[in-house]
Amino acid sequence: MSMIRYKNLGGNSSISQYEIGVDYIVVEFYGSVKMYKYTYSTAGKANIENAKKLAIRGFGLCSFIQKNMKYNFER
Repeated sequence: MSMIRYKNLGGNSSISQYEIGVDYIVVEFYGSVKMYKYTYSTAGKANIENAKKLAIRGFGLCSFIQKNMKYNFER
């Protein structure tokens, strides 16, 4: 799967792109050269599934990550 541009329907997200896999989501933030991979094992299945839905919707993903799984990415 390849990166998809985040719709950013709220107009103020710092997320530029994302990629969805079976058990993960990868997020790229504007101005960052690093991509953050959140997985079932690092952030929990429920959080990843919610993040996937928000990514597809194009609204609320950045806030959700900040509140629920900010530092729970693969190192």
